[in-house]
Amino acid sequence: VQLVECGGGLVQAGGSLRLSCAASGSTGSRYAVGWFRQVPGKERVFVAAITWSGGSTDYATSMKGRFTISRDNAKNTVYLQMNSLEPEDTAVYYCAVMTSSLGWGTRGGRFYDYWGQGTLVTVSS
Repeated sequence: VQLVECGGGLVQAGGSLRLSCAASGSTGSRYAVGWFRQVPGKERVFVAAITWSGGSTDYATSMKGRFTISRDNAKNTVYLQMNSLEPEDTAVYYCAVMTSSLGWGTRGGRFYDYWGQGTLVTVSS
């Protein structure tokens, strides 16, 4: 599975961005797709995830209500709509594919098998 993220950029506080994660390759092996973010020097943090078939979602508590994850099965693409952005949301955002349902709900990056290259989101104050 290959993943390509796009949609990052520079936005002012209070603004919005929509990230995209396009999947190709053995897409039939996907159980769920998740978004994580990482600030240099800090640990990678779970943001949100969505199951590919049923569309169940899971959000980190601090993002719920501001971020929305969705999918377009026909386009093999998962989106992360981010609203009311804050400077603290500045990070590199990664999408990742989970191939087994065993990791669902754990929010742990170790349960994800494939990762994109990341896209940088910078929120200015």
